[in-house]
Amino acid sequence: MQGQFIVIEGLEGAGKSTAVNAIQTWLSERGIEFINTREPGGTPMAEALRTLVKKVHEETVTAEAELLIMYASRIQLIKNVIEPALAQGKWVIGDRHDLSSRAYQGGGRGIPDDLIEPIRHAVLKGFKPDLTLYMDIDPAVGLARASARGELDRIELEQRTFFDNTRKKYQQIAASDDSIVTINAEQSIEQVAQDITAALNTYYG
Repeated sequence: MQGQFIVIEGLEGAGKSTAVNAIQTWLSERGIEFINTREPGGTPMAEALRTLVKKVHEETVTAEAELLIMYASRIQLIKNVIEPALAQGKWVIGDRHDLSSRAYQGGGRGIPDDLIEPIRHAVLKGFKPDLTLYMDIDPAVGLARASARGELDRIELEQRTFFDNTRKKYQQIAASDDSIVTINAEQSIEQVAQDITAALNTYYG
């Protein structure tokens, strides 16, 4: 049996770790073998690219360079980790995937779809998650949570308008794709976990 690829998406502080834990519990209760991945990262080369894209540089990092680094990291993870696991029948829980680039670099950075789409298709060749859980949160709430965790990285240090635009893009895409389920991430941890469990039961019921 082919495995399933479930992805958690959302802004900083949206509670992706809580979501991952809820999915892990759901899978474990059903005896389903799974692995976890994160983006950017997940392989030695992809982790090096993660460090590169998240650190603060003396020079300006262009939006286009950031986008290309994300897709380079992504395809390394897909080909070397995700696709082999799915072929073995394992389920994959992904902390971020392609929707992040469409929201952050597309919405936040303002890169037009007509530039992103050819790159997406050339790199991914139609590969996509079976289910995405989008953790929706007000950027002010999410950034306050992220700041409380410690030092922020280069992307987390962006202006509020960047995150407002990123959220709008997330919401826009989620509303037009039946494989994306929106979860209210401003609820209690317990309620978020219940909503995720309900979404999984509905989608895989």
